[in-house]
Amino acid sequence: MTAPRLPQTPRMRRVPANKSATLSVIDVGTNKVVCVIAELEPLPRGEARGMRTHECRVIGVGHQRSLGVKGGVVVDLDAVERSLRHAIDAAERMAKVEVHSAIVNLSGGRLGSSRHAGAAPLTGRPITPADIDRAIGAAAVNVAHPQRSLLHALPTAFAVDGASGVQEPLGMVGAKLACELHVVSSDLTAARNLMLAVERCHVEIEAVVATPYASGLSSLIDDEADIGAIVLDMGAGATTFAAFDHGRLAHVDGIAVGGHHVTMDVARGFSTRLSDAERIKTLFGTVVSSMADERDLISIPQVDEGDRDVEAQAPRAHLVRVIKPRVEEILELARDRLRNAGHAPRAGRRVVLTGGASQLTGLSELARKIFDAPVRIGRPLGVKGLPEAAKGPAFSAVVGLMVYPQVADIDRIDLRNGGGFRRSGGDGAIQRFTRWIRESF
Repeated sequence: MTAPRLPQTPRMRRVPANKSATLSVIDVGTNKVVCVIAELEPLPRGEARGMRTHECRVIGVGHQRSLGVKGGVVVDLDAVERSLRHAIDAAERMAKVEVHSAIVNLSGGRLGSSRHAGAAPLTGRPITPADIDRAIGAAAVNVAHPQRSLLHALPTAFAVDGASGVQEPLGMVGAKLACELHVVSSDLTAARNLMLAVERCHVEIEAVVATPYASGLSSLIDDEADIGAIVLDMGAGATTFAAFDHGRLAHVDGIAVGGHHVTMDVARGFSTRLSDAERIKTLFGTVVSSMADERDLISIPQVDEGDRDVEAQAPRAHLVRVIKPRVEEILELARDRLRNAGHAPRAGRRVVLTGGASQLTGLSELARKIFDAPVRIGRPLGVKGLPEAAKGPAFSAVVGLMVYPQVADIDRIDLRNGGGFRRSGGDGAIQRFTRWIRESF
C-alpha cells in the first residue's frame, strides 16, 4: 500500500539560465504587504555566480499596510484581500504590467524541518539519473503528515556504499546509493489560507517559499552560504530562521514572537497607543544601555481620563529596560532551538539578522553576545531599481523571492504528478547538484 503523501504548495520550474523573464512576488507580513514586479535578464557567460544566474531589475513596487495577518498567519481573509489588492494595483500601475501569477512567502504556520533517508540498490554500472531518482524516491516514502503542507524538499547529501559527502553521484559506481532529504513544511491551514487570500485577487500562486529561505537567498554572500551561516528574519509577528551549509538550505524553524511584541511591551510599559509605541521604538529604541540614557528624556504621548492627548516624559533608560528583555527572549529562543536541532552557531559561521525588527539600535552587539558568533545586519543584495526605502532589511524576503526562480530546481519535488522523480534541464554544475521537480504517489 502506498504511504500517504504530505500535501504541498505549487511547484515551479527554474528560469533557464539563457532566458529572460518577468515575474511578480508578494510578501504578506504582519505589518506590511509588498508586491514587486521585476525583470530577470541572463547574466553574461562567466558572470553567473553562486545561486544567481540572472540580473534582477525592479519595474514596479506596491506597498500597503497589512491588515488581517497575525503572527505571520492570515486571520481575516477579507482584510488581507483588501491590502493585497491595493499593493498589487500600485505595482501594476508603476510597471504598466498586469500581475497574473506570483511567488509568495510564508512566515507563520509553525515552519519546521524534517530529514528523511532512503537508499536504492545499484547494478555496478555507472550511476544514472534514474538511479538517483530511485534513491530520492526511497527517502521520500515517509514524507507524510495530514496537517502539514510541504514547502521545500531538497536532497542534501548522497552516499555511495557508505561513503558519505557525495554531492553529485552521477557517473560513480557502487552497490548502493543512499540519499538524505531535507523537507520544510508548515501547518496546512496557514499555507492554504495564504494561497486563498492571494487567489481571491485573481493571482495564481507559482510557489510558496519559507521566509528565512527567501531572506537568505537575497542577503547572504556566496562564501557565507558555503562556509555556513544562520539567517534570522525578524518580522513583526514572527521570527523565522534558517541554517545554510555547503551552499544549501540545511534547517528552517520559527517562533511566533517578533517586533510587534516589542511594540506591545512599549505600549503597555508607557500606557500609550500602539501607533505611538511603534514610533517611540523606531526613533529611540535600543538594546544597548549608556550612561546618558538616565539623563536623556523622551516624550511619551498618552491619553488622560478625559480621552485627551497629553505628553509625559521618561528617561530613555526606561525604554531600554522595556525593550531589551523581549529582544533577548527572541534571540535566546532562536539560539536554543538552533542548538537543539544541531545547528548552533560555531566558529566561522556568521549570524545574519534581517527583517524589519532587525533595525533596532544595538541589536548586532546583543546578538553577538547571545550567539557567541560574528553577527551582521543583512540587506537585499544584487537587485537594480529598488526604491531607496526598500533597500533595507525589511525587504530582504521579498527580494529573495525574486532570486528564488533561479534556484527553484534545486529544491522542487512534486508529490502530485505521476512519472517518478525527474531531473529538469540545467547546467550540471556541481554546486547545483540536483534538478528534481516531480515525484509520484
